[in-house]
This record gives sequence, C-alpha cells and structure tokens, in this order.
Amino acid sequence: MNFLEEKIIADGKVYEGNVLKVDNFLNHQIDIDVMRQVACEFKRRFKGTPVDKVLTIEASGIAIAIMLANMYDVPVVFAKKGVTVNSTDDKYMSQAYSFTHKKMNNVFVSKPYLSKGEKVLIVDDFLADGKAFGALIDIVNQAGGEVVGLGAVIEKGQQNGGKIIREQGYHLESIAIIDDMDYETQTIKFRAQ
Repeated sequence: MNFLEEKIIADGKVYEGNVLKVDNFLNHQIDIDVMRQVACEFKRRFKGTPVDKVLTIEASGIAIAIMLANMYDVPVVFAKKGVTVNSTDDKYMSQAYSFTHKKMNNVFVSKPYLSKGEKVLIVDDFLADGKAFGALIDIVNQAGGEVVGLGAVIEKGQQNGGKIIREQGYHLESIAIIDDMDYETQTIKFRAQ
C-alpha cells in the first residue's frame, strides 16, 4: 500500500453514489505534505519526460499542478470553467462533464498561455469518466501542443475514464486506483500497481 492509499484509508469517507470524500487533505483543505509526496511521485513516474507546461482544470487540480510545476520549474496553466469580464475572446474551448457536480462545463484556456509545440503534462485530483482529461487533451491539441503525460491523484478504476485514455495511447499515471468502494462497510479496494 502506498502513502496515498494509506491516507485515503485513514481519512477518506465513502458516500452513496460512488463518491469518495477526501476534502480534508486533497480538494478543500490541502495537506501540503501529501501534495509534496504526490508531486514527487509524479516526477518519478514521468522521469525523463520533457515538460514545458503543467495543465489542470480549476479548482482542485491547481494545488497539485503548482507543486509539480515547481519541481519542473515551468508555468502552470489551468482551464477555467466560467467566462469572466476579463476573459478574452481569443481562447481554446472544450466541454467537460463534472461527475461531482453532475453538469456540463465549458472550459477554456486563453490562447497566449498554450503554444504550438509545447510539451504539456496534464494533472488533476480525480479521474472518473475521463471527461475533464478529455477536454484538456482537446485544448492542448487545439493549441498544437503535445500531451506528454496525464497524472491523476486518484483514479476510480471501476469507471471507464482511465481505460479510455490508456487505449488512446496516452501515458497515464494514477497514484491510487480504486477498484471498489462500499458505502455500507466503508471499505475501499485498491488496484495493485
């Protein structure tokens, strides 16, 4: 069992509807030690991979992306889910369905922040059905960049997102892959890696 699986067992809660609540260390309150270990593990797993930018989607992926980008000494770019008054019209857009929020989001990155030929490492907190990763891949492709890898802190292996992304030929690394969760018993089964 790795450090993240141990943390999930100790502090995670399983809710009805295939929901894992880890907001006390990953996506509401951020445990910096856990984020540091996550970043180090991603850096180890993507060893030798050249990276020009780390890309994520707001909001929960930002902390992970910052820790990892710091190790590569490259910028972080995050796709925004909502247009604001200072958003430009010049942007790459895609759509991502949020499993957590049960809604479709238009996501975008302003064109100056992704360029043709850039090597982009995509990271996020969860991988469930793969829609967020799919939208980010689409945005990198629109920019003419290259997706050099994708990293999920927690992958819900019982859903198809990881399988789809791997079948598309992308290098996907997930630090913890959950194959089964049970609300009644509060048990979580991880895939051996």
